[in-house]
Amino acid sequence: MAIESSRKAVALDAESLVRAAFAESIAVKHALCEEQGAVIAAIAMRCAGAIADGHKLLLCGNGGSAADAQHLAAELLVRLRPDVNRQALPALALALDSSTITACGNDYGFETLYERMVDALGRPGDILIGITTSGKSPNVLRALQRARDLRICTIGLLGAGGGPALQLCDLALVVPSKITARIQEAHITAGHIVMELVEEHLRVRRLLRTTGE
Repeated sequence: MAIESSRKAVALDAESLVRAAFAESIAVKHALCEEQGAVIAAIAMRCAGAIADGHKLLLCGNGGSAADAQHLAAELLVRLRPDVNRQALPALALALDSSTITACGNDYGFETLYERMVDALGRPGDILIGITTSGKSPNVLRALQRARDLRICTIGLLGAGGGPALQLCDLALVVPSKITARIQEAHITAGHIVMELVEEHLRVRRLLRTTGE
């Protein structure tokens, strides 16, 4: 009986943690929407304008933020909404090539990786989206600085007050949380909204070629 009671207690505690995590995530996203909805819209319009003018998006981050960069790039390269079949749009996540990542880490240092890729692949008029929950990732900071040197628009998806990255961004979304998981959850939600707005803006301007046209 004691073991069974203990299991029930653990289950109840786990359910409480689940509810608390959901409530916390919802609260962070609600605050983000209320405080920075205009920033999300501005980021989307800046990205849409760059693509309309023939430029591309570059995205970078580390760990879960690298996965978010790949996720968001894929939404433009392939498809976002299942009812909108359209041309591929130019977006490139910079953490895709394991040979480049390991070679740079070995030869020059991991902190130089994104800086070198921006230097090689970025052009004036492009946009670099740097994703860092702390705003302190050295390789993202160096990439943002190099982008500025090259007259590439810099956008940050940040958290924890923004950190040093905030000063290197032309536009920055700063999630009002210090908890990495909650920040990342808000980043991908905001990122999806940005990409949907980009797609819709180009569609309304008749700059988006759909399948069959």
